[in-house]
Amino acid sequence: MPLRPNSDLGAGEQPVTAGFTLPLTLEPMEAKTADKLPEGGSWQYEPKWDGFRCLAFKEADQVDLRAKSGKPLGRYFPELVDALRALDALRFVVDGEIVIAIDGKVSFDALQMRLHPAESRIRKLAAETPANLILFDMLVDPTGTKLLDRPLEQRRAALESFVASAGSPWLALSPVTRDARDANAWLSHAGHGATDGVVAKRVDQPYQPGERAMVKVKRLRTADCVVGGFRYLAGERQVGSLLLGLYDKEGKLDHVGFTSTISNDERGELTRRLEALREPPGFTGKAPGGPSRWSTERSGEWEPLRPELVVEVRFDHVTGDRFRHGTKLLRWRPDKAPRQCTFEQIC
Repeated sequence: MPLRPNSDLGAGEQPVTAGFTLPLTLEPMEAKTADKLPEGGSWQYEPKWDGFRCLAFKEADQVDLRAKSGKPLGRYFPELVDALRALDALRFVVDGEIVIAIDGKVSFDALQMRLHPAESRIRKLAAETPANLILFDMLVDPTGTKLLDRPLEQRRAALESFVASAGSPWLALSPVTRDARDANAWLSHAGHGATDGVVAKRVDQPYQPGERAMVKVKRLRTADCVVGGFRYLAGERQVGSLLLGLYDKEGKLDHVGFTSTISNDERGELTRRLEALREPPGFTGKAPGGPSRWSTERSGEWEPLRPELVVEVRFDHVTGDRFRHGTKLLRWRPDKAPRQCTFEQIC
């Protein structure tokens, strides 16, 4: 998640100098990836929310929001800063996820739009599409007691009490379950909306800043996609990534993402194969754009191809009819007709 530097403050915004109960440089506890959820009575399961991870600090009238990277988020979400400052509790540190819902659906694109250099633009968006903070852990309670060494079971009880007493429409409590069947049901519906997986935490475990002490499982799905174009590696004439497409209801090929999991051993031969298929337009619907602050693809230039090649890829999340992240190339599908590669696979 690209953010502007710590020193980039909005008009009239002052750097935080007051002391907090915990340092603003505190790293959130993280999760290691697994193929399936662990089971047993010592595990608690929560949805993995599709937003911006955030540690929220309050001390008297000072409020600070920090991203997982440690960079400040407050200037991008002034409505949350104001909401936390207005709470009766004078001090606390909570861990959660910032989300924005539009028409009842969580929108990651709306979050990305907040990372804007103009304060006037941010204020306008904050009024039109306000954010919420979904909370799942408490590190300092309103009495100033540090809870990091307490087991999750106790931290969760403190968090539930805090959210209930706050009564704020800006704050929400993330649901939890200890039933693996419920957690797997959540997992089966993840990947196309508010959540992109499930996180498992031990109820007897303390909060471990910066450590991958939790377990996360994402719902991984596959889709057959048309290769509508490709990009070269930066500064080289060898393929770096394949541009993927799916046919919409009107029969147009829309760009939906990319895959760059190409081995060096096959790169040369694949480049020659793709170059032999170069032919515009490549995509007849939505086409790849230039580079942006959100794109992980290195170049805005791309080579269009005749829509003849089909690949099966694995993906974890769809946002706005596009794969959120880069996909993993599983295999080529010479047995699959390109026109069979439709959006129905990822809906």
